[in-house]
Formats: sequence, structure tokens, C-alpha cells
Amino acid sequence: MLTSALTHRVRVHAAPGHRHDEILTPAALDFVGRLAGAFADRRRDVLKERRRLALRLASGSPLDFPLVTSAVRADPSWRVPPPAPGLADRRVEITGPPERRMTVDALNSGARVWVADFADATSPTWDNIIGGQLSLLDAIERRIDFTTADGKEYRLGDPARLATVMVRPRGWHLDEEHLEYDGRPVPAALVDFGLYFFHCAQRQIDAGRGPYFSLPKLENRQEARLWNDIFVLAQDLLGIPRGTVRATVLIETVTAAFEMEEILYELREHSAGLHAGRCNYLFSLIKTFGHRTDFLLPDRAKVTMTAPFMRACTELLVRTCHRRGAHAIGGTAALVPGEDPAANEAALAKVRLDKEREAEDGFDGSRVAHPGLVPVCREVFDAVLVDRPHQLDRTRDDVDVTPADLLSVRRISSPPTPEGVRTNIAVALRCFAAWLRGQGAVALYGLMEDAATAEIARAQIWQWLRHRVIDRETVLRLLDGEVEALGTEYPWAPVDEASALFERTALAGELPLFFTPDAYTRHLVRRTEAGA
Repeated sequence: MLTSALTHRVRVHAAPGHRHDEILTPAALDFVGRLAGAFADRRRDVLKERRRLALRLASGSPLDFPLVTSAVRADPSWRVPPPAPGLADRRVEITGPPERRMTVDALNSGARVWVADFADATSPTWDNIIGGQLSLLDAIERRIDFTTADGKEYRLGDPARLATVMVRPRGWHLDEEHLEYDGRPVPAALVDFGLYFFHCAQRQIDAGRGPYFSLPKLENRQEARLWNDIFVLAQDLLGIPRGTVRATVLIETVTAAFEMEEILYELREHSAGLHAGRCNYLFSLIKTFGHRTDFLLPDRAKVTMTAPFMRACTELLVRTCHRRGAHAIGGTAALVPGEDPAANEAALAKVRLDKEREAEDGFDGSRVAHPGLVPVCREVFDAVLVDRPHQLDRTRDDVDVTPADLLSVRRISSPPTPEGVRTNIAVALRCFAAWLRGQGAVALYGLMEDAATAEIARAQIWQWLRHRVIDRETVLRLLDGEVEALGTEYPWAPVDEASALFERTALAGELPLFFTPDAYTRHLVRRTEAGA
């Protein structure tokens, strides 16, 4: 029997899965339909505006702080509201996919916040999306405990010590092909947000927290305004007081870095701060300025958060947030601790150094991608915060960042190394293969990698080819070698599909904006006509 629903013009085009009916209730689908009816057209306008801006920048228009919003930046009176319950102290946050095991591990990890990532860390198969919603619902209801086949138990600990949940929906560029509203796919962001909000918002409030969100890949203030209007309508529809929702925006696009204050302003009563991204930020830089030789990036491993343009961005982020009473959250440490004590000690020392820099710069907390990194991050921020929950009093009035500072890439430019080229090919190929098999986050070469890593890896190959700092024959030779190695390591991996995806997204004449929409439609959609 097929899952089929028609409530408020929403149809489900997917075969039923275990317990899917608990999430895809008529009322929940009606709620998602109301959101789609109110905002799907505006979402399409957002994507059109992205394309228009990209064309203007490609034609030589300068990127600057917007003149039209100078009054917002100059007005010292406005501030975001005080931190919401469960978000006052954010010294350590952990991020990962909302799988059942990760859900338990993250909530028990000792981190103050868990970012349940439906975006980069989740391969958006239908089972993963609905399964993630079930994990969140079960965690709130404390019925997520389970035992694996080998006898390992996963149990939630003391409720007072569990991390606060923050959900990251997919970006505006993605559709959810298994849900249709008025004959069109529902924007994936509205699906992830809507289903979680409908089922869990009031439950979270009753538990003393609230429905909190992490918003990825925003490019400007208009996109923040769209999210704010979504929050307002969602709260009104369910009778939840306005301002209950709080959202942290990832500054992971170069255009958003020029509108940090405006983004906080547009969200205002729903703002919980800003978070500094890295991989997606570098990816955005290539998408925006990849046609220019003065934005040619070296090996991505060399472009750390201390690079001049990244440092300008993070210092501006702290100053902007604290000027407005908002939290500033540092970058995500992706190290995966291994079994070699010496290697672990050296890697953890680098993580510690990075977190010390963030704490000293005034960040209120930072993120990690593995529970094993929580202690080192916590120790660093404990030492700086002592008995305070944050550093909002550090307004960083000493910071003065110009547009040129945010774009000072040429100061770190250098030719890619052979190892950097090979690593990008190897990582992108393996991330693609995992993603195509339904695994969004995967440990590779001692790091937790996901779609964001695949994006910057394949974009760098494209940029280097475009500017002829590497040749196509070398890339194809290395690709053949990595394809063979992948097939040997993981005989079950979709090697041919991953290789073809790499060729389409890294070797094309024009850089595809994202690898995920095309790959999702080709490989992950299992659409079944409702009523068939």
C-alpha cells in the first residue's frame, strides 16, 4: 500500500516506511502545505535574486557593505533579545546527522547544544529525512534508547545534562521531491522545518527549551527576512508566542559576510546569533569570484581560519554579534580521534590552538563534529569564561574591517601542490560515493567530512582547471587511480556513479552551483505516484 495524502493540497509521493505515519499525519502535512502556499513563491524569488547578483558580480560590480542599509548599521539602539532558555551558555556545540545513534551520542556528549543537521551531514533519502524527524521526536519523548545487534546500548542520560537541540534544515536551493504542493515539489527547507516544528515545538517548550534552528547558506538579508516571516506564521498557526523560535545563521557565503548586521536585524526577535563557517565559505568564494585570478585559492588545507580574509570575517562576526547582544559561535573542528595516541595528541593540540584563538577573540563558544572533541573545546572555553556563560560584554570595538579586508585572498594565493590536487579528488569522490549510498557524513583521513567538504574539493579542482594551473589529463589520470582505489577499498560503493558525478560537477565548463540538486534527482529520489 502506498502512502498517499491530500490535505491542504499536499501529496506524498513515496512508499510507506516504518513509523512514517507518525510524522506524515494529515495535520502535519496541512501545516507544511500552509507554509508552502505562503512562501514557495518567495523562495523562488530568492533563488532568482541569487542568480542576478552572481551575474552582477561576475560582470565586475564591486561587493561592498550595502548603502541602502547603512542606517541599520549606524543605529546603535537595536539589539536582539536575551538568550532563550537552553541557549545562554553555548561554549561547546556538536553537529551531526539526526541518526538514532548520533542523536543519543550528541545529546549525551557534554556539549551544551546539538545541531541536528539535515543539510550537509545528511544524505536526503526519504528514509533519512523522515527517520531524522522520528529521531528528534523520540529523543524529546525519551523513547530513543536502543541496543545494537552486537549488544551495545544507547541510552539518554540525565535530562539536566542533555544538549539543547537546534535543527538545521536543508538550504533554499533544494526541493523535496517526495512532497508536492499544487503540483510542485515543496522546498526542502520548509519540509525539514515544518515537520519538526509541528511535532516538536510545543514539546520543546513544555520541556523548558524551545524550537531552535541553525540556518545554512543564507546569502543576504532578504533570505533572513524570509525565514523570519516563516517563523512568525508558524508560531501564529500553532498558537505559540512570537519570539519563541530562535535561529543562528551560518555565515558561510561571502555575500552574507557583507550583511551580518542586516541579517541579525531582519531576524531580530528570533535571532540567536551567527556562526562562522569555513568549507562552505571557501566554496562560496569560488562560486562568486572563481572567474578571477586574484581569487585563486591554494590547497584547502592551507586556507585556515587564520588566513587574512577569514580572520577579517571572524573578527567582524564577533564585533557584529556582541554589538547587538547576539552569540558569536566559532568554526567547526572536524577531527576524528583515532587509535594512534601520538597522532591524536598532535591533532588535538591543533584543535586546542584553534579553539584558544577563538576564545581569545571573543567567541562565546565553538563547534565540533565528534564527541571526542567536546572535552578539549570545553576546557578551552572554561578557562576563558570561568563562571560566565558567554562573552557578550566583549564588544571588540578595536575591530575595523573593510570590504577589502574581507576579500584579501591574494595574500595567501599559491599554486596547488600535487598532493592537494590528489586529496581533493580522493575526498570528493569518497564523499560522493557515501552520499549516493545514503550516508551524509563520513570519516576520511582523520576528519569528519560531508557535503560541504565535497563542494569545496570539487570546486577547487574546477577553479584550478579554469585558470590552467593544473591540466585536465592529470586530473583524469588521478581520478582513474582514485576510482580504482575506491572500488578496491569498498567493493559495494557506487563507484561509476560517483565518478560520473565528479566529472559533471568538477570538470564542466561552468561550475554547477551545487552538486546536490542534480545528484538528488538522479539517484536519491524514489518517487511513486500517489494513488497508483
